[in-house]
Amino acid sequence: MDHEGHDGAARHWDEMYRSRPRVWSGRPNPQLVAEAAGLEPGTALDLGCGEGADALWLAEQGWAVTAVDVSAVALERAEQHAAGSAAGNRITWLQRDLDAWAPTEQFDLVSAQFLHSTEAPWQRPHRVAADAVRPGGTLLIVGHHPEGLPPWRSQPDESQPGEDSRPEESHTGEHSHSHGGDAHANSGMFFTAEQAADELGIAPPQWRVDVAASREREATGPDGQSAVLADAVLRATRLQPRPA
Repeated sequence: MDHEGHDGAARHWDEMYRSRPRVWSGRPNPQLVAEAAGLEPGTALDLGCGEGADALWLAEQGWAVTAVDVSAVALERAEQHAAGSAAGNRITWLQRDLDAWAPTEQFDLVSAQFLHSTEAPWQRPHRVAADAVRPGGTLLIVGHHPEGLPPWRSQPDESQPGEDSRPEESHTGEHSHSHGGDAHANSGMFFTAEQAADELGIAPPQWRVDVAASREREATGPDGQSAVLADAVLRATRLQPRPA
């Protein structure tokens, strides 16, 4: 695992992960599975990889994966989990702060799942994601739709991005840039697929938008409550190199 120092953000997320033996379900995010299953494997960048379920699923499909997270604790768990799979050696784990880092290379697939943060605008890490897609490659952004947020969001627990914090019941997978606090105060953390495309400049002639949708799914909250949530899903293909 490749480490860099990250001070406050790393400490926050390390403490969160240490508070539980496992935070996420261990299953890949369903929108990733739905959108990436038909793609030809190549190189993939998984931003905010958490405990590594998405990265491992991609590796098992034949992708060479670079998985990035700010938490060393999450990455250690992810690496240990992947070590039990024959595909684990297809993953490179990097400790990086997504609010300050950008890759120097480009990828065939860049996945940004639920990168919601109370500390920084949502646009910054998603611009990093878009810039990291090579011509012909795929950008996949998934987030909580602002009109389909978890009803348990007002609870002070910041450990989950709206998915179930109990691994045995979680409907979705994982990613570590999460949120908490008052839903109205943090409304700027969330976006529709159309807003993401507009803000990030995902449009012709540089891009072809393949999917821009809101998708409902069932989820279970930290106290066992059930709800129907909505995901904003944006999948696009880069047609031209990014401007110099």
